[in-house]
Amino acid sequence: MTDTTAVALVTGANKGIGYAVAAGLAARGMTVVLGCRDRDRGEQAAARLRAELSAARMGVGPSITSMPAEPDAAHLRAEPDAARLGTGPDVASLGTGPDASLGTRPGAVNLPTGPGVAYAAGVEPEVRVVVLDVTDPATIEAAAASLDRLDVLVNNAGISGPIDLTPSRTPATTIRDVFETNVIGVLMVTNAMLPLLRKAPAPRIVNVSSGVGSLHHHTDPAHYMSALPASAAYPPSKAALNALTVQYAKELREDGILVNAAAPGACATDFTKGLPFPITRTAEEGAGVIIQLATLGPDGPTGGFFDDGGPVPW
Repeated sequence: MTDTTAVALVTGANKGIGYAVAAGLAARGMTVVLGCRDRDRGEQAAARLRAELSAARMGVGPSITSMPAEPDAAHLRAEPDAARLGTGPDVASLGTGPDASLGTRPGAVNLPTGPGVAYAAGVEPEVRVVVLDVTDPATIEAAAASLDRLDVLVNNAGISGPIDLTPSRTPATTIRDVFETNVIGVLMVTNAMLPLLRKAPAPRIVNVSSGVGSLHHHTDPAHYMSALPASAAYPPSKAALNALTVQYAKELREDGILVNAAAPGACATDFTKGLPFPITRTAEEGAGVIIQLATLGPDGPTGGFFDDGGPVPW
């Protein structure tokens, strides 16, 4: 790693979407720090990622260059009135100035060209591991103390809780456990990393949310989520995470820190293996929008909620 190499921390990065995000950022020249609760599993994931990066450079073995498009070619879409805070009920972004327009549906407009972070051309990406349990303040503080620089924070770690309990059957302890990881954990990690992020030339925070966190989806009779069983744990936790994302974006806008939430979609990972229907979307596909938001240019959006197609209604 050189003094100009951007550093990204991804929580919950030893598998699934977190691993795919780390791989995609490393493939773009960043030093990636895998935040994992279990060091052994983290080291195994880091060894795998180093091997894949080496194979990709040599042109042999499985390639990770099939990750989503390079940041300067990526685009997101938005409703016409979603360019900045204060434009009505369909706002999807706080914006960062007069040039922060995201474009409209249909007809994509490229996001401000990036990358917003500095890449070290020709430098072999470094892959590191830190023990980080987002519900354990001691590991969070130790992880922050172990870093000298941080440009990108991806708050990916999360839990679903029981998926078969209606609100009337859900114990309060279940809600507390899910919110402790999915909301409070994000707050604790973000606050611990802010001193480092404030020193970065182009800091980015991406909170990994979910489409099930959209109140609009659940209340729109035309959307399939309105027919899903009611749940008091995971969907409300992601709605709360979206709200927290907006509040951080409001606070950190003057510091130049872009904060957005991403909906990666249901991907074929351990997280979704208990669902009663097949899922074919890959973790790499789900990681695409997260990588785009992590590498936004200086005029990119902040305070938004995005999936592959653009802004997701709150």
